[in-house]
Amino acid sequence: MSVDGWNTVLVLGGIRSGKSEFAESLVTDAPVVRYLATAPEGDPEDTEWATRLAAHRSRRPGSWSTEETAEDPRRLADVLASAEPNETLLVDDLGGWVTVLLDPDHQPADDVATIAELAEAIRTCSARVVLVSPEVGLSPVPTTPLGRAFTDALGAANRAVADACDAVVLVVAGQPVWLKPTAASPAPSAPATATAPVAVSPGDTGPTPEVQLPDVLTHPAPPAPNQEPGNPWAAPTMALPMVATGLVIQPGMELPMPDEYTGPQAVDRLATLDMPGAGLGVLDRVVGFAAATQATSTPVAWGSVRVLLLHGDHAGGASAGTIAGDSARRATQARAGQGALARLAAESGASLQVVDAPTAAAMEDEPALSPAQVESALRYGWRLAEQAADAGVQLLVLGACGAGTEAAAAAVLAATAGAEPPAVLGRVITDSGEIDDAAWMIRCAAVRDALHRTRRSPRGAKDVLAELGGGDVAVATGVLLGATARRVPVLLDGPVGLAAGMVSRDLAGQARHWCLLADHGGHPAVRLAADVLGLTPLLDLRLDLGEGANALVALPLLRSVLALAAALPAHPSLGGGGPEQPDQTQPDYAEPDFAEPEPAGPGPASTGADEQPASGWRAG
Repeated sequence: MSVDGWNTVLVLGGIRSGKSEFAESLVTDAPVVRYLATAPEGDPEDTEWATRLAAHRSRRPGSWSTEETAEDPRRLADVLASAEPNETLLVDDLGGWVTVLLDPDHQPADDVATIAELAEAIRTCSARVVLVSPEVGLSPVPTTPLGRAFTDALGAANRAVADACDAVVLVVAGQPVWLKPTAASPAPSAPATATAPVAVSPGDTGPTPEVQLPDVLTHPAPPAPNQEPGNPWAAPTMALPMVATGLVIQPGMELPMPDEYTGPQAVDRLATLDMPGAGLGVLDRVVGFAAATQATSTPVAWGSVRVLLLHGDHAGGASAGTIAGDSARRATQARAGQGALARLAAESGASLQVVDAPTAAAMEDEPALSPAQVESALRYGWRLAEQAADAGVQLLVLGACGAGTEAAAAAVLAATAGAEPPAVLGRVITDSGEIDDAAWMIRCAAVRDALHRTRRSPRGAKDVLAELGGGDVAVATGVLLGATARRVPVLLDGPVGLAAGMVSRDLAGQARHWCLLADHGGHPAVRLAADVLGLTPLLDLRLDLGEGANALVALPLLRSVLALAAALPAHPSLGGGGPEQPDQTQPDYAEPDFAEPEPAGPGPASTGADEQPASGWRAG
């Protein structure tokens, strides 16, 4: 199940509230699910009821098995009691179960005893169970005896099952509200400090050490911007309430989108500014992007910027051609304020935060991460983005340093976009500047073997992260989702960020609209992922300074463009004014009046006589 520490969950909700879809999302990461259908078939002539049942069946993946329990209401308790610890069961729903329980064919029956048997079976069940039930406590008392009997029985069943379950959630209009969180659920704070990074040699295929994610520790950031009501950065953000439990990170999340009107308005405004040349060229997209993410047609340059450097290695053939421990050395350099990334961050006035991600296992032999590690990494990335937003950060720059990141990104692209690994794997360059074709072939073979190993595995977002992506891609995905929820734009740079963008599409398609790509760096994986995500690189500098550093080189240019667009007045012919315009009160300055000259002769459509001399000379 996608919720750590929870074994049994009751999902309540009204009619068409989305409770069934939410319950199904809780078990999407289970390889096999036993779906226990409790509703009777009903009247064969009731086409509307048949359509409802068909819609439920169509949503179930092919790997799920369906069992009907409508013949005998006591069978549900027997199935739960005999379930194995490695099984996942989805019961939908208790309303249908109570309907069968009250059916005259099953009377006389002790309803109270049958409900008690069900609750006891849930309490002692060793499998993971999600139960769906209609909530009748908010509805009026029915006017018929049969209706009152149904609501009484279902209310009693809901209370007994809720008491037996570890957790209870109420779905209202598609929004989950947790009524009974489990005591074993993780606390909102991050786990303890991480263990030291482990240097992984390219050929190491041993077991991957468990690495706990550290607390969020940030270098001193620039002061937060002015939070006055008129400041666009003071606009309310969207902090989803379920982030502490991790349930917010699930497929189909509805996160905010940038403003669809202010972006085009800001680009149109550029044509009215007093610029001596033709304009900003392709960099007008920066103005449009900033305007949409700031929800104003006059965006300001990003003042507070934070760089997140994700450090996570990949074992096995993915890291062929790299020096063991070199990524850890660069992460240590960045923490100490040394190296290209730290120097560029200092020049830009940006804070730098190094984030240690779990080391990924050799993807050609086994999953890169466990499902629990994927959940933890996603939530941790979300918290990183939330803490940046709370600190007043206006722009996140996403970078990475780790052995094997390019091969992992190629594997993610192959799984999500159907790419051929050799076509998206860049050449391997040694520390002496030579091309290592042997290492490149080892990486291609590792990706090929990983794809063959997972050929029958699901291709959901969390499945791809667990099987192929690894810790750095999982944390980066959480950062993109958390930044989207808090309306913070992200400047991407390199394969890890783009791979995270590909994965985030299945979790929240809105995330890509908050991303900006400064330069593709000549990397084939970045080019392909950017094309799929609809991200057009602003520059073509082909920088290769390391992920994050390339973006920081372009950052001053992007800031200058935004500052210029915000400061320039409108053209004098449009009534603009400002400090850049000459003082019109001085006697030597006069705004010339423009008047269309009178034609001295007939135009192409004129029917008048030509009064000009035959020589064609026209008096001035």
